[in-house]
Amino acid sequence: MEDISNRLIVALDVPTLYEAVRIVDKLAGTVKWFKIGSQLYTAAGPEAVKLVTGYGLKVFLDLKFHDIPATVSLAGRAATQLGVNMFNVHSSGGEAMMRATVKGARATAANNKSPCPVIIAVTILTSMDQSDLRQAGCIDPVDRAVMNLAKMAQECGLDGVVSSAEEIGDIKKNLGRDFLVVTPGVRPGWAAADDQKRVKTPAEAIRDGADYLVIGRPVLKAEDPTDAARRILDEMDSAL
Repeated sequence: MEDISNRLIVALDVPTLYEAVRIVDKLAGTVKWFKIGSQLYTAAGPEAVKLVTGYGLKVFLDLKFHDIPATVSLAGRAATQLGVNMFNVHSSGGEAMMRATVKGARATAANNKSPCPVIIAVTILTSMDQSDLRQAGCIDPVDRAVMNLAKMAQECGLDGVVSSAEEIGDIKKNLGRDFLVVTPGVRPGWAAADDQKRVKTPAEAIRDGADYLVIGRPVLKAEDPTDAARRILDEMDSAL
């Protein structure tokens, strides 16, 4: 049977390395993946990655690289050198940026004789809805914008995308079951939606075909984070 804990990524969205240590230490026996984003990485840098890998756990480096191709390619090489298991770029950075990043990361991994990280592209942030897209100058419906960006990412050799649960079905149908979908904005029925707008429950996201779920505040803000993570895993498992 599948170990569902391989598909839950807990977001270490905390301001200090001290708080990250506290969370990882509590969840290390339950969770196998942690996401390190802009807040923690800005505060602690590579030490945050070393913290998680020191426990024998996996890292999704969520820095959403978005710059000229040469710069993002070098960032991808650095992430690979650091030993992360997954990192992401913004698909809106364009084809040249994504192709250069894949090429750089694969070359670094080959030189190191190590696995290449999973490289995924951010499509449309789950905090954004149609009105937000219009304000940003995009007239396409959200689902069409997501699909266009996901297709471009696949053509550039990326392994998958970050996408809300609402678009999973279309992505899998059009781009294949092997093209990964990492889904944030997932909220158990007992948790607040916070600033997320396009959300589903863990069970719904898994049934729709999500490969990984990224969940932060419902775990981090829980009175008992370990119990919250286990409840989420149970819900995910029930959907298989």
